[in-house]
Amino acid sequence: MQPIQTRSALNTVFTLVVVAQAASADDWPQWRGPQRDGVWRETGIVEKFEKPELEIQWRAKIGSGYTGPTVADGRVYVSDRLVEPKQVERVHCFDARTGRPIWSHTYDCPYKDVSYDAGPRASITIDDGRAYALGAMGNFFCLDAATGKVLWEKDLHKEYRIRMPIWGIAAAPLIEDGLVILQIGGEGDYCLVAFDRKTGAERWHSLTDDASYSAPIIVEQAGRRVLVCYTGEHIAGLDPAGGKVHWKVPFPKTRMIIGVATPVHHNGLIFATNFFDGSMLIRLDDKRLAAEKVWHRVGPSEKDTDSLQSIIATPWLNGDYIYGVDSYGELRCLKLMTGDRVWESLDATPKERWGTIHFVQHGDKVWMFNERGELIISALSPESFKEISRAKLISPTRDQLPSRRGGVCWSHPAFANKCVFARNDEELVCASLAAK
Repeated sequence: MQPIQTRSALNTVFTLVVVAQAASADDWPQWRGPQRDGVWRETGIVEKFEKPELEIQWRAKIGSGYTGPTVADGRVYVSDRLVEPKQVERVHCFDARTGRPIWSHTYDCPYKDVSYDAGPRASITIDDGRAYALGAMGNFFCLDAATGKVLWEKDLHKEYRIRMPIWGIAAAPLIEDGLVILQIGGEGDYCLVAFDRKTGAERWHSLTDDASYSAPIIVEQAGRRVLVCYTGEHIAGLDPAGGKVHWKVPFPKTRMIIGVATPVHHNGLIFATNFFDGSMLIRLDDKRLAAEKVWHRVGPSEKDTDSLQSIIATPWLNGDYIYGVDSYGELRCLKLMTGDRVWESLDATPKERWGTIHFVQHGDKVWMFNERGELIISALSPESFKEISRAKLISPTRDQLPSRRGGVCWSHPAFANKCVFARNDEELVCASLAAK
């Protein structure tokens, strides 16, 4: 770790930060929601669907990509890619109420050595009137969220000689105390890089690991705010102000890194999972900045798995149990402290390689968005998966996974303003979820 500039960061009391974030919980301004934890806190939401297909309030035409929408201050943001007449990536802003296009920013972006080339991956992060958009090849923009004006930009691939992952750059930008933090896997100790969120000046860089596709999070440990990142080689905890590594727990890789799921923090534990190398649970020391492995389990193959070998879906942890989607779409419940399987269901999403569900907690229910484009209201417990209601939201398309004949919906939806926002490779849609 080599700090670029010494920072005298004030450690904001964690509970006050949570309260401040919850005050804007009607928005969905970043990956996995206001607190980056997959929890939807709005009230006045439907308990079950009236029809088998949700009524769409508006549709907006877009191109292909994996970026899940984000919502802030009455606007919706999403990225896409076009290949004709030339290869470009685009950042779009729409009116959240009507779907009217407000602005778009387009830039040249030929893809090189990137598999599954449908488009950008990372959700756009909105903070303090700025939109932070990260493209699949490492083009990084700070834009005025209202007008689309470029405030600053970087070609990260060129500047940091990124060891490009096979699926490109994917981890959504994280804002923390005046910094925007990225996982990019640059040459040397540039796996993680932090920039001043207003000027784009580099503040620190850290870790020599290759990059994974997993977005970093902030947790509280021993009275400090700690940046937690799963790189595909380690689960690491760092000082978010200066990049100092507090602890690293090895998560050995046997093949290429294909882990998209975000680490999940629950009662002083961190759970991480990937497709080839299984799952790991680590325990954070509550007295000092240290961590230790509780268990690591992996099956003999991608089909004969042990605990959970997820690729895209970030699991949901509740009480003493883990709920997640395994390598071929198996919805599973595991015992948190051992990884032992409690039950498995094939009723939530198709049994296909890389089967995916996005989980969002709402009160005592779990909302699932599966790769068929269906929204499911469920109750998950150690006893079973109980489906309460299901409705189609959007049609699967094939650009995200051309080999899947029926197409997929792999992009995480956004839940804001009592609505759900979802995209495929052709359109962005909005449907009301307000109780009547």
